Amino acid sequence: MFEAGDIRDWRGHDVVDPEGHRIGVLESVYVDTGTDVPSFATVTVGLPTRRRLVFVPLTGATVGPGNLKVAYGKKTVRKAPSIDVDGELLAPDEPKVFAHYELDYVPGVGGERRIARR
Repeated sequence: MFEAGDIRDWRGHDVVDPEGHRIGVLESVYVDTGTDVPSFATVTVGLPTRRRLVFVPLTGATVGPGNLKVAYGKKTVRKAPSIDVDGELLAPDEPKVFAHYELDYVPGVGGERRIARR
């Protein structure tokens, strides 16, 4: 696994799927609020006039020459829950991101959110 600081260095680089197909561009990193470990990235996708940010888990992701390779296919990532490029992930929408990737969602012991942008 890599550290959050290392991922930030990749902001603006291509994000590719396991087969090397370009998905989009890395915009930001979200960490698990309980551990401060990178858990999701947002990737800029869409046409220039209709850009949006989709969420993709960083579990199994690797950095390569000039890109970040994620463990999910391009079609799966592009259909993931999204926000506007200047938007934010609302608390009620957070479980939908986990559900899209069939990941367990358990809020913090006090009901805290699971992911936060860094």
